[in-house]
Amino acid sequence: MSNDAPPEDLALVRAWFKELSDHVQAVDFAAARHLFAPDMIAFGTFSDFLEGQPATEQHQWRNVWGTIEGFRWKLDDVRAQVSPDRLFAVGMAVWDSTGYRPDGTEFDRPGRATVSFARAKVGDPWVATHTHMSLFRGTPDRSHGSKPARS
Repeated sequence: MSNDAPPEDLALVRAWFKELSDHVQAVDFAAARHLFAPDMIAFGTFSDFLEGQPATEQHQWRNVWGTIEGFRWKLDDVRAQVSPDRLFAVGMAVWDSTGYRPDGTEFDRPGRATVSFARAKVGDPWVATHTHMSLFRGTPDRSHGSKPARS
């Protein structure tokens, strides 16, 4: 693995993070599914291990996406390590979002993620095989906003 990801691979990692943030903001679960391998494994806020995209959507995404606002990655700071064959990568990114307390007041909800990616051939879009997203220390782990899901 190299910390000097080929520019086109880093661009595709950034594109993955950007597309995910668009779907999170829209609360569009169906549109986000293709970004993840069906058999992915995730660390979740509400479960230690989530096995499979459907379980991750049900137990993580649906408990978070509709409760926050303004989810966006700091795309200029995305980092990636890419395997020599360029079929596996690890992407790292930091995000900002707004959460809501039970009384409706807002709080800053920053966090970070490590995502492992795979693809069948060089140039294909990356597909997440593992995600580990965590809030920064001191950030409440629950948000109480409520916006409807698009899908």
